[in-house]
Amino acid sequence: MKNHDRGYLLTEQANPHSQNLDRLSALEIVELFNQEDLKAVIAVGQVKEAIAQAITVIAEAIADGGRLFYIGAGTSGRLGVLDAAECPPTFCSDPELIQGILAGGMNAMVRSSEALEDREDDGAAAISARNISDRDVVFGITAGGTTPYVHGALKEARQRGAKTVFFCCVPPEQFPIQYDIEIRPLVGAEVLTGSTRLKAGTATKLVLNTISTGVMVQLGKVYGNRMIDVSVTNSKLEDRAIRIIRDLTSVSREAAADLLERSGRKVKLALLMHWQGVDAATAEQILQNFHGHLGNAIAASLLSH
Repeated sequence: MKNHDRGYLLTEQANPHSQNLDRLSALEIVELFNQEDLKAVIAVGQVKEAIAQAITVIAEAIADGGRLFYIGAGTSGRLGVLDAAECPPTFCSDPELIQGILAGGMNAMVRSSEALEDREDDGAAAISARNISDRDVVFGITAGGTTPYVHGALKEARQRGAKTVFFCCVPPEQFPIQYDIEIRPLVGAEVLTGSTRLKAGTATKLVLNTISTGVMVQLGKVYGNRMIDVSVTNSKLEDRAIRIIRDLTSVSREAAADLLERSGRKVKLALLMHWQGVDAATAEQILQNFHGHLGNAIAASLLSH
């Protein structure tokens, strides 16, 4: 892949709608970006089946004791790290469960290390260092599809029996691959030629948000549309937790706050305690019986009555 002319790639082509970008007013720039950004949303919708397949595969892997690893370089890698980092505070998930691997490590989050993306062996080494196995899923992210670092990682992951997911914004005829799942939202040429932190980055963020949230929904960390495994670590999140309990149980704010405290500040546990009329220890045992899935526990209780 080294020294390869990538000008043919969709992500590297010039956008005819922004040919006069340097002559537009500030308002015209905003309008142009808004029009082009809509294409990223549409493109993501056109690959919904692949996204859904990834959610199912990843949720099954995690339920079986596996982990999810995002891996990428530059913007792609940073977005993977961001999505992974946001899961623990949102879903109270173990930080080891979903991890982001970035070429160049955490220093590359704030300082460009783009040359490192050409090192295929480094990608393979990153997989080896994390002892990835056949229980895990490795999700490679590369807007143009060609990043050697990502392909090195995916090849090593596949050799270890892990499931592989590949994200890019170019069609198969421009860069064929052989991984388990491929997600290819074709966002088109960027407003600023080749700057894939724009529409390609937007599509990446949309897809990762959808996948990580969808996985957590399937793992029972959501009830209705509420994040019932929210980590109550500050006053804002405490207020959110109390409001979730109030909205779902119709109790007073004082009663909701009391439930939260008696549950050990665990919203899911507080809800089950209220609905089943049990103490925290009993509610905890019930949840364990249903692998932490509140919806399944409630459904089973309704069927038994």
